[in-house]
Amino acid sequence: MRVVIADDQRVVREGLATIISGLAGLEVVGLAANGEEAVAIAREERPDVVLMDLRMPVMDGAQATAAIRASQPATHVVVLTTYADDDSVLSALSAGASGYLTKDASRDDIRRALEAAAAGQTVLDPTVGARLVKAAEAGGLARASSASPATAPRPLPDGLTEREAEVLALIAQGKSNGEIASELFIAEVTVKTHVNRIFAKTGSRDRAQAVAYAHHQGLVAG
Repeated sequence: MRVVIADDQRVVREGLATIISGLAGLEVVGLAANGEEAVAIAREERPDVVLMDLRMPVMDGAQATAAIRASQPATHVVVLTTYADDDSVLSALSAGASGYLTKDASRDDIRRALEAAAAGQTVLDPTVGARLVKAAEAGGLARASSASPATAPRPLPDGLTEREAEVLALIAQGKSNGEIASELFIAEVTVKTHVNRIFAKTGSRDRAQAVAYAHHQGLVAG
């Protein structure tokens, strides 16, 4: 797996390079000090994954993530940052990040996130995932309290079916297609069909953007 590291702190990016280079099967092919450099290096090196900081000069990590994902769909992005606030998380996932870790992540956490991203899966730091669930719950409670008892349940957005919403909620919990199939007692190929339809209806390029969509729409209740 070929990896580019983007972080504005030299000691951090060089430390990460040492860690990742020491992991079997991983190769660091570029170091970037800001988002603009990350985009340029990614364009030249075509890495499998970019490990991206968020708060950087010239171009921030979310902007760089969006630029990389738009021009190079085969290159995935995992955010590694100090910040775990809702705005930072949602901006990164909406931009197309496939994973979100905080900088207290272990070497094994980073490896798992990189491998998952390269496989098209989404990995969220447990703290980040919990914050998103709480945010979704708060949004759902606010909508419920403002509606009158006689108000009919609001229709699902963008033509999603009840089953698609159910699959989307399980995706947001980080479950694989196989795990979703087992939980819903349906074939894995059926899950794949639902996932493709979810992507099409929500305008999501990957599972990470679908997760961000689910939280924005308040479809994840816990």
